[in-house]
Amino acid sequence: MPLRIEIVSPEKRLVDRQVDMAVVPGMEGDIAAMPERAPLMLQLRGGVVALYEGDKIVDRYFVGGGFADMGAEHCTILADSAQLMSELSADDARDRLRDLETTWAQIEPNDTDAHDRLSREIQSVRAELEAVEGPASV
Repeated sequence: MPLRIEIVSPEKRLVDRQVDMAVVPGMEGDIAAMPERAPLMLQLRGGVVALYEGDKIVDRYFVGGGFADMGAEHCTILADSAQLMSELSADDARDRLRDLETTWAQIEPNDTDAHDRLSREIQSVRAELEAVEGPASV
């Protein structure tokens, strides 16, 4: 029995198809969505969603956080941002990381909301760089 996977970002629906399994980047580690699993709702960190047919990865998407709703027959990912891995650019990610770090250095020490928001964005861009280039690039 296949699993219906949907990946939706604010811009568009990227995926709506049947797969055998999807591995998603949860805040506390990667977790597999498979047919007949118990229902689960989890928060996502920036990372790679791998879609499987049989034991082979057929597609990989980078999500910049969000939520996943898993059930016995479905996995719906509501991503803050999402892209096919093949569309990512390490140069663009490095530029965004540099801009975020510059902004980080300019915010007031007592602005906890800005620190929290920027911290999540920096973590997501670092995860994107690691996904594109491998662990040694960050």
